[in-house]
Amino acid sequence: MAARPSRWSRPPRALEAPSYLQAFVLSGVVTVLVTRAYLQAAGFPQLGGGGLHIAHVLWGGLLMTAGLGVGLVFLGSAARILGAILGGMGFGLFIDEVGKFVTAGTDYFYAPAASIIYVAFALLVVLTQALRGRTRLSAPERTANALYTVVGGLSTGLTARRRAAVLRLVRDCGPDVEEAVARLLDAVPRREPPAPRFWQPWLLRARRAAVWVTTHRWVVAVVVLYVVGEPFVIVLRVLLEAISGELPNQQEWGAVLGVSVSALITAVLSIRGALLLPSDQVRAFRLFKLALLVDLLFGQIFSFTVNQFGAVFALGVDLFLLAVVTAEYRRLCRRQPSDR
Repeated sequence: MAARPSRWSRPPRALEAPSYLQAFVLSGVVTVLVTRAYLQAAGFPQLGGGGLHIAHVLWGGLLMTAGLGVGLVFLGSAARILGAILGGMGFGLFIDEVGKFVTAGTDYFYAPAASIIYVAFALLVVLTQALRGRTRLSAPERTANALYTVVGGLSTGLTARRRAAVLRLVRDCGPDVEEAVARLLDAVPRREPPAPRFWQPWLLRARRAAVWVTTHRWVVAVVVLYVVGEPFVIVLRVLLEAISGELPNQQEWGAVLGVSVSALITAVLSIRGALLLPSDQVRAFRLFKLALLVDLLFGQIFSFTVNQFGAVFALGVDLFLLAVVTAEYRRLCRRQPSDR
């Protein structure tokens, strides 16, 4: 006997929610970087005249509305991805002008604005990672996602791979549900897998190169040395600037202090990890990963205030280091049970 539905229940979660959020975040980040680069190259032009200035935050609102409209009007994963990309572009144009909204003088060049932008996207990335791989759907939710996929394939058809994925979703949901979904799949047109895109071989090569880089011993060794040594370089540089008298010229003392505190915390964690390397590599790399996360989620906020968007390169370096350390940590965790 089926359970009676309650008067209020949580809406079923989307299985592909992390992918939608990732598309939103990536399109937003790219939009901010491209917008800043274009404005810098063009000398910060203004659209309008006669006392009017059409800020690009308005275009951001238009794109966010378009993205929401696509998600509300159309069904299917393709529509949601498109809506996420349009919404991310709109959010990027909106958040790029945050300096105007938090200052009395509507200062687009307000130094902490870059930090606010970074925090906004960092929180979205944390949310995406929290959802990825940890969304354990209930049987009704898996059934809802299976039916959503079937509905999305009514006009374009479903490939054999997508059909198999639908059947896996409703496995163990009950024989009646499995039979009903199988019958619905019979009514959906069949579609051949799309031909390989021209960029797919390049993407495959890039993935293989990434795996090669993150698994080589000498790369891991260099990364560990960098993780341990970089915080000391930052602290030493701040001390030298303080001794030489250059530091008082900094307008953002709080941000400089934040960078220094983050570097000290990172140094303590990385030294502890280095001391554990000979006896417990798993714990050592867990501490290296934690040190990098402290820098990414705390230190980089202040770095963007000090150096505005010049900190993007340092952020890219940190992300590369985190990828190498995470790959090595996972390899050690997989190997650990067999060593016992």
